[in-house]
Amino acid sequence: MSLVYIVDDEPSIQRLLVHWLKNQWNYEVKAFGNGTDFLNAFKDAEPDLVILDIMLPDIDGIEILNEIKTRNVELPVIMISAQGSVEVALTAIKMGAYDYFTKPITQTDKLAQAVKNALKQYEIYKQLKFLKEDLIAKHSFDNIISTDERMREVFEMVSKVLDNDITVLIHGESGTGKELIARAIHFNGKRKENPFVVVNCASIPRELLESELFGHEKGSFTGAHQRKIGKFELAKGGTLFLDEIGEMEMSLQAKILRVIQEKEFERVGGNDVIKTDVRIISATNKDLKKAVINNQFREDLYYRLNSFPIFIPPLRERKNDIFVLTEHFIKKANEKLKRNVKGISKRALKLFYDYDWPGNVRELENTVERCVILTDKELIDVDVLPQQVKSGETSMLPVNGRNIFDERSPVIPFEKLKEEAIKHALKVTNGNIVDAARKLKIGRATLYRLMEKYNIKNN
Repeated sequence: MSLVYIVDDEPSIQRLLVHWLKNQWNYEVKAFGNGTDFLNAFKDAEPDLVILDIMLPDIDGIEILNEIKTRNVELPVIMISAQGSVEVALTAIKMGAYDYFTKPITQTDKLAQAVKNALKQYEIYKQLKFLKEDLIAKHSFDNIISTDERMREVFEMVSKVLDNDITVLIHGESGTGKELIARAIHFNGKRKENPFVVVNCASIPRELLESELFGHEKGSFTGAHQRKIGKFELAKGGTLFLDEIGEMEMSLQAKILRVIQEKEFERVGGNDVIKTDVRIISATNKDLKKAVINNQFREDLYYRLNSFPIFIPPLRERKNDIFVLTEHFIKKANEKLKRNVKGISKRALKLFYDYDWPGNVRELENTVERCVILTDKELIDVDVLPQQVKSGETSMLPVNGRNIFDERSPVIPFEKLKEEAIKHALKVTNGNIVDAARKLKIGRATLYRLMEKYNIKNN
């Protein structure tokens, strides 16, 4: 139920508003007779709407409106006043008031509609804010799972480009997580409040890609029945992610180069020059340098896009990630499918390590989800693995000098691996916290927190 605060020093007006809002319109209501009491309550809790009198005995209502908007610019405020002057109404509206009514309030239907609309608008704002915060959290670096040294180097590279607009080119095979890295750059950087727009250059027909990127004017070609806004305009102030940029034809590459250099473009069939403010992140699974040599990609565009290259190694080159990723994807699949699979057997995990994963992390995730669906056991076992995984070659990966597939010892849980790594780092650095944190590539505060979590003493 929506909560409405009423701030008015006239008891008769206050009682009338409470009656309408609470008894007739079914809102939760709290009333205040002066500005001081309201502001004290406003420090601790926030309503969904404020109905505020301009003439109060202690504080001017306009000052209170300013205080409300300083704290939460989106919170709707309906101003009421016995003055009834146009100047007062305009001042309130200019300062962000949602609506203005003169006392005595005779148009109760209009007030009821204004309250309803204001609360609906604020509810939409809160939902969008929650979704945006959820989106930012979802694409934080905490959600990119890896224990591999080369991936830590990737994260270090990414951290250098969060708050500048340098063009980034992400290299890597299909399924390695290039878009995930691009999203992490955007949602952890200074443009995170603005759009992140994806264009897959390989999935859009070449004759339509120009219109998709730059938009078109009505009648510019057959089928252009109305003006279309392109991705460069939709991404204004944010990031445009050009996935599989190596698939773009040469003529269109020249136009992309002009946008990067001049920060302007024209819609297809249009003459108006449109200014653009976007950050460009691109990705490719091709060797663009080789494509330049073979005259399949413009050299000048290559060097523009490749200002800051990031390479994501394939999963077969970071086998140590397989275990932690598998645990993560089992948990994710359990939540999605309402299952309760506890983990993966040593025999099945061995085959996971043996397999080369040509589809990389995406293939691993799809395989784990398939196994969670098929298994009727607590652990994913060999019987539910796809045939291509079962036919892998033997791999021997030691952990602390032992093969983790040794039947005489259980698979070491990921948490245990972290605990052992911290103990080892403290041992080789003779207990030096700064050096140990540097070796582990984590902050000192994080190291202290983990030491406390695993009850590790630094003797």
